[in-house]
Amino acid sequence: MVVGAFPMAKLIYLGIRQVSKPLANRIKEGARRSEFFKNYVCLPPAQLYHWVEMRTKMRIMGFRGTAIKPLNEEAAAELGAELLGEATIFIVGGGCLVLEYWRHQVQQRNKEEEQRAAWDALQDEVGRLALTVETLQAQMQMVPSLSTLEELRAQLQEVHAQVCTPDRRQSTEKMPRAAPACEK
Repeated sequence: MVVGAFPMAKLIYLGIRQVSKPLANRIKEGARRSEFFKNYVCLPPAQLYHWVEMRTKMRIMGFRGTAIKPLNEEAAAELGAELLGEATIFIVGGGCLVLEYWRHQVQQRNKEEEQRAAWDALQDEVGRLALTVETLQAQMQMVPSLSTLEELRAQLQEVHAQVCTPDRRQSTEKMPRAAPACEK
């Protein structure tokens, strides 16, 4: 995650958590008012929580096999509503973390796809350039080498010197002007 975006994500998480607190309070109020909600949703988790908590405390203090009395209905309803409210806040916070993780994974996947596309484009370009280099090398092999051109130039100068000798000049004067001129 980008450093500049981190405080914003933290702020959004804090805002969602603050919004979930009133939701938890409403759930608590609903648990206190509705008998069905209180008896079937709040009381069983509260009694289980009380039993586990008391059992753990008794074992830590060294009392084994002690019977644990259940909470009265009002205390259990209050504890159940508190547990439900805290569970709501926890679920909302966990959902935020899961959504942030999912968003990060999508960004990572997109970034990898962009890198892969750039890599493929570079490989295509390298292949095209390699083909161009091969073509140019083949064309260079077709062109006569510099030493061959130098030999041809030397031969041309020899032929030119022979054609332009003084004894030939007289014979070329009688010939039509199609012969090359030797004057410089």
